[in-house]
Amino acid sequence: MQRILSTSDKRPLSLATVIGFVKKPKAKKEAKRFVKYGIVGVLGTIIDFSVLNFLIFVVGWSTPFGKLLANIVSTGVAIISNFVCHRTWTFPESQSRNRNIQLIQFIIVSIVGLLLNTIIFYLASHYFFELFLPLMIAIQLAKATASAVILVWNFGANRLWTYRGL
Repeated sequence: MQRILSTSDKRPLSLATVIGFVKKPKAKKEAKRFVKYGIVGVLGTIIDFSVLNFLIFVVGWSTPFGKLLANIVSTGVAIISNFVCHRTWTFPESQSRNRNIQLIQFIIVSIVGLLLNTIIFYLASHYFFELFLPLMIAIQLAKATASAVILVWNFGANRLWTYRGL
């Protein structure tokens, strides 16, 4: 059986011990919450990609500035959707807290995420994928790259700040 090291005391733990940890009520609740967070994230990503592609390929925002603007708009729509879903489904106990404060915290985390997303999207699209792929594929890969990085940022920051203690 594969062994891993505990970060607290450097004693080896068996895989069975690690799996057993998930069976503890608090860890099980957190694992379930992470799955819900992921499902909401997938929904937000579908919304984000749909709005982005609509604006670039239907509305015609295909200039470098237009693509950046489309990315900002599509990410903004997804942020609103994600806040509503997380507050009502992923973290329903958060409804007992002040919605306005939570919304401000969520927006601050999301603005940082949006800035990071936009920078990563632009760099990946303009300086990498578009150099050797058709625009349609390059846009999807650049957006997927940016979204994967931002998923980690958004979950960590929101879990530690917006939904702390739940």
